[in-house]
Formats: sequence, C-alpha cells, structure tokens
Amino acid sequence: MFGANLFRRRIPGMPTPQSRRERPAKPALTREGIIDAAVLLMEQDGLQRVTMRRLAQALDTGPASLYVYVANTAELHAAILDRLLGRVDLNPDSGGDWRERLDTVLASYEQVLFAHPALARAALTARAAGENYLALLESLLSLLAEGGVPDRQAAWGVDLMLQLSTASAAEHSTQREDSNAERDWIQLRHALVNASPETLPHVRAQADNLVAGAPAERRRWSVDTLLSGILATEPPAQ
Repeated sequence: MFGANLFRRRIPGMPTPQSRRERPAKPALTREGIIDAAVLLMEQDGLQRVTMRRLAQALDTGPASLYVYVANTAELHAAILDRLLGRVDLNPDSGGDWRERLDTVLASYEQVLFAHPALARAALTARAAGENYLALLESLLSLLAEGGVPDRQAAWGVDLMLQLSTASAAEHSTQREDSNAERDWIQLRHALVNASPETLPHVRAQADNLVAGAPAERRRWSVDTLLSGILATEPPAQ
C-alpha cells in the first residue's frame, strides 16, 4: 500500500507524467531525412562520429530502424558524399574554353571535399552512385565530348581525373588539419636543397622545382597533362 500511495502522490517539482498518447508523434523516418541528419551530424562533429548508433541517437530511434533505409555505415558515408556533391558547380561560365570549364568543375569538386577532410579521405574508397555523382559524371563527359575526346577515352579519363582531384583534396585537407604540417614542409625543403650532389644529383638540381607552384597552378597543369594524355592514348581494344 505504501508503495502504491507514493506512486499516486505527485512530488513537488517533478514533471507530471505524460501519456504516450499525448506526446507529439515523431516524424516518420525516410532515407532523405536520415541523410539530412547525417550531413548535419558530420558538419557538427566530423565524419568519424557519423555511425549508425550515433545517428540513431540523434534521430531518437534505434539503429535497427535505420537499417531499413541504409545498409551500413559505408553506404551512409557514400550517401553523405553524394549529398555534398550537389554543391559542386557543374555549370561554369559558358564563355570559357572547354578545358577551362572542365578545370573549374574539378576545382569546385576539390573545394567541396577540401572543406571536409575526413570525407575527402573516405571519397578515395567510397562508391558513390547517387544522382549528384551521376550529374558530375554527366558534366565532365559533356565537356570532354565538346572537346572531341573519343567516348572510351573520355569514360576512362573521367575516372582518372576524379582520382587525381580526390587524392589532391584528401592530401591538402589533411595537411590543413595537421599541426605539424608546416614543420614537415620545412623539413622536406631542407632535405631537398641539402641532398647529396654525388648520390642524388637530380634531386639536388631540381630542389626548387619540386616544391614550386601554387596549388591552383599545379592542379591546372595536372588537368592539362591528363587531358593531353587522354586525347592521345586509346584504351586497349576489348
């Protein structure tokens, strides 16, 4: 009896229990809503915190509920990547040369990844296949077609250019996070200029050239170099 009376009596300061029927209904889970929440969580805490369990907590549900819409964390990260690819500028100024416009698209792609270092690293292995990734492919293939690049060379070339841009974004964004990056850069320059002229004559002679050029200059040169090779080199016959 004592226990029952205590249960009935409201203790001052304690909130009145609310019936489940009186609580506002939670929004229904959808794949789009889950990805929206995952992107927000990544921008707040970083990609490494975006796990199925952490996302379920943010959505006030259980991890099992998420697996109905997303198979695993890898698929979730790929979906986040595809969502952010929607921020890539796919329609640069049409007045420029096709090579310039292609470089602008790739530069925009790099900037999107550069803003999220962990995502840039994940993009090296993620298998994005969403609508924004397909739109990026369409934009690049369209520009290559405008430049007269044969179909198979364009198809293989797009993969090569995206690998280069993804690796570049991952490298530079990771260096930005590294507190020792400036020290490491100084050590590299010191090692180059002090290389032995007897055993490393080419390294010593090219010390300045090895570290010369702004990132944008190097990217544009890399894209031009790849394009020249793509235009001149046919894939092996199938």
